[in-house]
Amino acid sequence: MASVFLYHVVADLTVGKPELVEFCETETVEAAIKAIGDSTECGIPVWKRKTHAGIENTEMRQQRFVGILNSLDIVAFFAKSECLEDHDKALKTPVSEVVAHNNSLLRQVDPGTRLIDALEMMKHGVKRLLVRKSVVWQGMSKRFSILYNGKWLKNMDTSSSSNNLGPSSNRPSSSTTTSARDKFCCLSREDVIRFLIGCLGALAPLPLSSISSVGAINPNYNSIEATSAAIEATQKLPEDPCAIAVLEQSQDGQYKIIGEISASKLWKCDHLAAAWALANLSGGQFVMGVEDNVSSRSLKDFSVNQAAGNHNLANGGGSTKPKKFSSRSIGFNAANPSLAVSRSMYRGRSAPLTCKVTSSLAAVMAQMLSHRATHVWVTEDESDDVLVGVVGYADIMVAVTKQPSSVVPPPGRSTENSGIVNDVHN
Repeated sequence: MASVFLYHVVADLTVGKPELVEFCETETVEAAIKAIGDSTECGIPVWKRKTHAGIENTEMRQQRFVGILNSLDIVAFFAKSECLEDHDKALKTPVSEVVAHNNSLLRQVDPGTRLIDALEMMKHGVKRLLVRKSVVWQGMSKRFSILYNGKWLKNMDTSSSSNNLGPSSNRPSSSTTTSARDKFCCLSREDVIRFLIGCLGALAPLPLSSISSVGAINPNYNSIEATSAAIEATQKLPEDPCAIAVLEQSQDGQYKIIGEISASKLWKCDHLAAAWALANLSGGQFVMGVEDNVSSRSLKDFSVNQAAGNHNLANGGGSTKPKKFSSRSIGFNAANPSLAVSRSMYRGRSAPLTCKVTSSLAAVMAQMLSHRATHVWVTEDESDDVLVGVVGYADIMVAVTKQPSSVVPPPGRSTENSGIVNDVHN
């Protein structure tokens, strides 16, 4: 086990994190769209409103947590026939009717919780850690990351902690500490990965190992065929990662990934336009882009009402003039406006983020962070775009916390890689 997991605590990751502002389940979907667009993640935690004044304990706060709402949830909701017929009603719908209720996605932890314990929680489905923002802990790194008589020291009170802070001039006032008592911040799995990529040296040689050798490839992914209706992607939305691969069958019978329908891709899209496309187009048309000048495809006119237009949720403006759907109205900007060209030439915002089975763990982590993605699709090393699996946050955390003896050495022969691919397809 790398020492970085044992001698760091979650408080080390909270420096600079903004204070949590609770988003209530009684807010409208319209307000949620703005909140998600303004957030640093592609999803926002949703809470029940406080029913009483005063300080609440951990259990009470945990019971108020509802779930995490993302852009794919909203687009899938808008794609329902009743929502397409009445945009105003859909926009004013309470978030409680859209968010998937899952109380286990968030866990409140003490600032002194070891990083290894936080990773264990996130490996088993926790997506957010709620951490109290305390002035005593701010800026302190390994000072509190110590073992005492075999027990891990948790967050200490003001009096005992101040003894370790040096001169009294640096001690926080009692009023400041009291005001910070009810202030929290949320740590995401992206925050953890960002921290880990800054500690690659402490994790060596694991980061340079291939994702196949460390077992980071997850063969259990959701997908639809390019010829299928895009709406099929919403029949059962995956939780982790929240993404559906769109596959196209090649002449040799293999399935290649041409795009994806995911929360991260739809993060800052025009949700109403994306919902119309999801309800009316095939998976291939949705991810590859359908342009206005493609005369061979008959698409009905797509118009939005004044309210939706004024809120910049569809078509990017306030005009009520009917417009034909374009991939640009979602935010997908294809390099070539025609679907007649080879799809391998397509380079647009909707292009899926991929890596090879031989890609290093460090490279995949860097890809995810640089693209603000929650996952990377894995393709065969010998053949372009033939999908093998997916690497998500949880998969990386499982890989980096494995005991050294359980890590398979990097394959030295191509036959070992092909065996992995065959196992996935079987």
